[in-house]
Amino acid sequence: MKIGVLGTGIVGQTIASKLVALGHDVKMGSRSAGGEKATEWVKKAGAKASEGTFADAASFGELVFNCTSGAGSLEALRAAGAKNLEGKVLIDIANPLDFSKGMPPTLFSGNTDSLGEAAQRELPGTRVVKTLNTVNCNVMVDPSRVAGEHDMFVAGNDAGAKSQVSEILKTWFGWKSVIDLGDISAARGTESYLPLWIRMWGALKTADFNIKVVR
Repeated sequence: MKIGVLGTGIVGQTIASKLVALGHDVKMGSRSAGGEKATEWVKKAGAKASEGTFADAASFGELVFNCTSGAGSLEALRAAGAKNLEGKVLIDIANPLDFSKGMPPTLFSGNTDSLGEAAQRELPGTRVVKTLNTVNCNVMVDPSRVAGEHDMFVAGNDAGAKSQVSEILKTWFGWKSVIDLGDISAARGTESYLPLWIRMWGALKTADFNIKVVR
């Protein structure tokens, strides 16, 4: 499959590298083509990897991952272009973290909105699915780093898109339990979990952890 990955940071590179390892053709997008991070990643990732602008990656991908920093996500999606993302599934991993006052970061989205919802409003013709934003990027692509059973969540307005993404999480990345939280407004909950995640990261001295819903 041809897949676009928006973002050249550690999350984008981890996701993109996993996808290339699975045999997919992956184009990494950033503000401008030829950026240092993207070109270095292409050299390491091999023949199935390429890079370009956000619009290039969005146009290339049959499926697109938003791995940009939350503060720049909407700008990146605008640069990617609504026409390039029309009808496609956008897997939104970004979190609305505000680092302007240092660590720990706060959330800029409040509790009556979410970055996932903002992305869906920005791209009404795109099928946005919020997922993977509740774990470290290494755990995203290899949940076995955390011992035992634990859960991943999906949220989105399109049932077919959520089903497709859930299957991707299970068959490509190895997630055994995926919980559908409902429409895209459920992204408020998963994004609001980040302040707790950050505190647990500090307390546990590792990013290799997750939560298990016990019924």
